[in-house]
Amino acid sequence: MRQLLVALALVALPLSAFAQDTRTPSHCIALADQIDGAQFVHRASYDVEVAPETVRIHYIAHASFLIRTAGGLNMVTDFTGFTGSAPMIPDVVTMNHAHETHWTAFPDPAIPHVLRGWGEEHGAGINHRLDLGEVLVRNVSTDIRSQWSGVEANGNSIFVFEVAGLCIGHLGHLHHEPNAEQYAAIGRLDVVMAAVDGGMTVDLPTMMRIVSRLRSSIVIPMHWFGDFTLDAFLTGMAEEFQVVETGGPSLDVSLDRLPSRPTIMVLRPEWLREASE
Repeated sequence: MRQLLVALALVALPLSAFAQDTRTPSHCIALADQIDGAQFVHRASYDVEVAPETVRIHYIAHASFLIRTAGGLNMVTDFTGFTGSAPMIPDVVTMNHAHETHWTAFPDPAIPHVLRGWGEEHGAGINHRLDLGEVLVRNVSTDIRSQWSGVEANGNSIFVFEVAGLCIGHLGHLHHEPNAEQYAAIGRLDVVMAAVDGGMTVDLPTMMRIVSRLRSSIVIPMHWFGDFTLDAFLTGMAEEFQVVETGGPSLDVSLDRLPSRPTIMVLRPEWLREASE
């Protein structure tokens, strides 16, 4: 009964009302040693309480993830305007405008923070540093292919979420390997969402090189079109990374339970639905 009341409360009230005022400092810009311990994640429903100092990651679809904090903040990456049948208004959405599957021109005006990954002027890029107390959201601009097959400088953003001592990065619709300055701005990522389609973004050898250099504790493949493409990435990384097939769309991550060996966690996308569905 208590869990039911909590779930109803989360639906009925603005989740931003539960947000914490402070956040555990992250180590994104500092090089950190790997943290020992392999018991670091477990499958969980997206809409139940998140344990303290823990972040829930739910793979919605394509390149869209829900990142949910212990304080009740909901953040959605590469937001298209639709996350499923659950009546949830995110607190923060990020977008990249490579294709309509990565953004919407008409986000719900009730969303408090809409972060576009491109600037108002072509090639100008944009700079975000949104501090909500419990979480800091920032971006690193990179280039992107234009709709005419050219290059739009600074048209994509890698978004980084610093929360619960973790650094969580979403590479967006990346079309080139970051340069030294961009790698430095990204910093150390504990968790990274990486596009592994092998052509629409960067080719697989390039993405493998990026993932190897970032050497995040957890890598979550995204933007894959069928298991053939996904398996090609997993096979190419198997010697360097442990591969775990979770069998579900969600996992909980905390700083003190990250794996000692870099691990690829395969999530299966699922739209957000009400608990009764």
